[in-house]
Amino acid sequence: MYIERQAVGGETTSQERRDPGQDEARILGNVVQCDGARAVISAYAEAGSESVIGLWTVGRMICINLGETRTIGLVYSIAKSDRSWSSEGENPIEVNVELIGEVRDVGPDKRPMFDRGITAYPYIGAVAHRIRSRDLQAVYDLAGRHSVTIGQLSQDENIDACIAIDETLARHFAVVGTTGVGKSTAVSLLLRKTIAARPDLRVLIMDPHNEFAASLPEYCVKIDSNSLDLPFWLFRLEEFAEVLFRGRETDAEEIDVLRDLVPVAKNLYRNPNGGAFLRRGVDALTADTPVPYRIADLIKQIDERMGLLESKNERPILKSLRTRIESALADPRYRFMFHSRLIEDTIHETIGNIFRVPTHGRPVTCFEMAGMPSEVVNSVCSVLARLAFDLALWSEGRLKLLLLCEEAHRYMPADHRLGFAPTRHALSRIAKEGRKYGCYLGVVTQRPGELDPTILSQCSTVFAMRLANEQDQAIIRSAIADSSASTLSFLSSMGQREAIAFGEGVATTMRLKFEKLPVELIPGTGKRATEAQSGNGDDVDLIAVVERLRNVPKPQAAALGFTEVVDAQRQAGDSDYRKPAGKQPLDDDFDTRFGLRPSTFGGRPPQG
Repeated sequence: MYIERQAVGGETTSQERRDPGQDEARILGNVVQCDGARAVISAYAEAGSESVIGLWTVGRMICINLGETRTIGLVYSIAKSDRSWSSEGENPIEVNVELIGEVRDVGPDKRPMFDRGITAYPYIGAVAHRIRSRDLQAVYDLAGRHSVTIGQLSQDENIDACIAIDETLARHFAVVGTTGVGKSTAVSLLLRKTIAARPDLRVLIMDPHNEFAASLPEYCVKIDSNSLDLPFWLFRLEEFAEVLFRGRETDAEEIDVLRDLVPVAKNLYRNPNGGAFLRRGVDALTADTPVPYRIADLIKQIDERMGLLESKNERPILKSLRTRIESALADPRYRFMFHSRLIEDTIHETIGNIFRVPTHGRPVTCFEMAGMPSEVVNSVCSVLARLAFDLALWSEGRLKLLLLCEEAHRYMPADHRLGFAPTRHALSRIAKEGRKYGCYLGVVTQRPGELDPTILSQCSTVFAMRLANEQDQAIIRSAIADSSASTLSFLSSMGQREAIAFGEGVATTMRLKFEKLPVELIPGTGKRATEAQSGNGDDVDLIAVVERLRNVPKPQAAALGFTEVVDAQRQAGDSDYRKPAGKQPLDDDFDTRFGLRPSTFGGRPPQG
């Protein structure tokens, strides 16, 4: 039952009452202490009146009435000073709240409006009560910004939890949470809402567990190590060296040889009858220029240098380099780089397939990395992140790209001695400069403490789910920018699908519960269903397992149409999982619409 009472300053305040004759001291409190950031409220709790005691539980917002304004506070602790409880009569309690902002009524319709920060602090004796629904909605109102609904408030399930989608994307976002709290499900929900709100957006998912493709079947195409076609000549020198040296420390002298001979091989491909003479000037090629060349020409140049009299001292280095190249050519794990025997300039088709230009109704590419060697993952992620930034840059912002990194601490570790430096640099470039050109970054990790702090600091919107590790909690506490730091005290005890969202994408720090996805759209559901039906394991196909263990080469998909439409019925590990994908046509006006001409791509293009 609600009783209207005239509060200080003439404001009509709705209060929840069980009985019109009940003493209002049992549902109201009074400020007894305030230090500028926090306040202590004195109130009463009666044994057996759970509905009244529930007004002062931890995590709820309360309102302190100051007449023309109402100060909003968040309850972060409650206590009884004498540590005793009487089962009869009233029990005085102390409620500690953190001050968040103010709500005031504006306009002729007295519409509530929320402002962060405090201009008028509560005075001793100011009346405090449960926040009204209108005021609670005003606290989380996005002031007309383009928003999407992702769930409901934990405090009031009747109020939608909304985020400003443009700010969330443009200033990058992060989803953190320990294993098993619904992190991947939350990411899948965010992707669905984002695609619906921003149909112009392309999404590339770095998926180390092969679980996102089946959760986005109507939007996604997938690429894995068996179907990927990423020619070796698209790799920069550092990335190519990572493949040749298998993730170990590189040899500076061998790298210098590559830096000298790769441009020669590129020039031989472009001018097969003109010899290896390199012209200086605007059309000079470097080891990083993304133009085709033949490995046979590179090996031939190494052999010719070994035959020179003045190269006697370099012969051990040249032999070692030649052996590395031949070993990579023979390694089945690198067939996505070297399998094509006919070297062609396929950069347009390769980029179009990976980054969905055109989309053909499927704007999401899921790059499945489960089972790939770390040095392959490092190099490929570096190439894809670099290409994503360059595409956004050279299309002058017309191509909007979101790069989503699952298990991001693998690519961007806090310890710079770990990981692959070019990958970290490429992702850092997106984090620092990408929003200017329409290239956005999404970071998903269960260990924010192991993530490069530079990357996390660039994520202006954070969705923090349950975190048990104290170091990880400390990282998130240091990232929160407003006065709602006490909200993060709940990080270790939040339930499934719950998160604390803070940053540019929300009006103020918000505890929410994500919408529930259908079971068939939850990432990894297909794998769990397969495991549940596997019985006692006697039906394991050992021959197929050994073939995968040995990484036996299989027939390749079409070189220029290597993306595959997602089939939610087949999962990685099924006997019929890999099927050749049909070639998807490319738009004839690919270059004119996005400005991705060979003469502008990458900054040092060939003039052929």
